[in-house]
Amino acid sequence: GDGAAAGSYGYTNSGYSVYEEENDRLTESLRTKVSAIKSLSIEIGTEVKNQNKMLSEMETDFESTGGLLGATMGRLRTLSRGSQTKLLCYMMLFSLFVFFVIYWIIKLR
Repeated sequence: GDGAAAGSYGYTNSGYSVYEEENDRLTESLRTKVSAIKSLSIEIGTEVKNQNKMLSEMETDFESTGGLLGATMGRLRTLSRGSQTKLLCYMMLFSLFVFFVIYWIIKLR
């Protein structure tokens, strides 16, 4: 009776040992995957911080450009309120200037 009990006890221990080894292997695999996910999430967090910084800088640039455009539009409104002859004269002078610059660039080639 005791021999059979001892034999089944040894078999049970070896079965548990197989399960423990498998659990240890699965635990190590899970630990590796969790470590990879952790490092990936840290990299994502760093990238998000960098992207937010760039967006903030772009927002500042756009605000300053918006202010510059607003000032330019104000000047254009002031210019357009003046006499139409003066505006036409400025447009003609600007057109001639652009024409001569383009002519000069083509001539240098």
